[in-house]
Amino acid sequence: MTDTASPSATGSGPPATLILGGTESENHPWKIQLVDHPPRFESTFFQAAEKVAHKILAEMNEDDLPYGPQPPSTEHWEMHHGGSLWVKGAGGWRMYRARVGIEWSMQFCADPAKVDRLRREAAELVGAFPDTLPALAQLGYESTERLLRTPITDADGVEQWTDSLFNACVPMGHGNHQGVLPKVPGEHHYPWPVKGADFVRYDDFQLWVTLPDGTHGAVAPVDRRGSGDGHVRLMHAPEGSPAGEALVRAQSLGKMAVFPSQQHRRPGGVQSADRAGATHRGRHPCHRRDATTGLSGAGASAV
Repeated sequence: MTDTASPSATGSGPPATLILGGTESENHPWKIQLVDHPPRFESTFFQAAEKVAHKILAEMNEDDLPYGPQPPSTEHWEMHHGGSLWVKGAGGWRMYRARVGIEWSMQFCADPAKVDRLRREAAELVGAFPDTLPALAQLGYESTERLLRTPITDADGVEQWTDSLFNACVPMGHGNHQGVLPKVPGEHHYPWPVKGADFVRYDDFQLWVTLPDGTHGAVAPVDRRGSGDGHVRLMHAPEGSPAGEALVRAQSLGKMAVFPSQQHRRPGGVQSADRAGATHRGRHPCHRRDATTGLSGAGASAV
């Protein structure tokens, strides 16, 4: 989906008011049975992959680390099963992300033929960096060539790939990996198209916010920095929340769910999740605002 600028983004006028409908409910409550299960364990495949990943990280400059600086002394690197394609080029080690990563539990529903496609794609990438295999062998990861060349045809092959260096070793601090708002949002709990912005946004832009109903969401500017337009659009909100319903409604209409401008501050607006009141507060005088969601409407956009 490609969005075009809304009227408010161009300064030609306020966004069209988004009129929310009623609510819906069902009379069949759901239930889930909690059962004991065998504890998760670290396979020998993962132990070998994690060991070499730490050696790779030790060789890297902090500016080259994939997802932020090394964790503080009170924490440690956590290895995320997120499709970690490590290669070594002229500039040193780099990590690319696979088309999809296989979370540890998801291996039990993974089709070997589809996982084998990930293996073939990884082998093609590694082949473009001829220094990779010798460097990994020098670090003690001697199964690399066999892993990349052996077709995956059964659950054993899926397990080996899932816990390998080429899937299981995306290095993250605890917050970026498993954190929950209002602290650091983790990739496990928030959609990657939004969470990924944490690693490219301006340092002073508050991506994650506390919504008027007390839940947390994410926002993005409606236009480039310096445009003079201070509006932000809602990008993520909890499913079933007032803001979440407004976001779904706006998307179904091909529109943007827009908050009041941060240029004219007054209490009651959306607040940053980690520093309440720091940014994204206030209201532009030309906007009408829904008292439940805090959203002022949705500007036109193309689907």
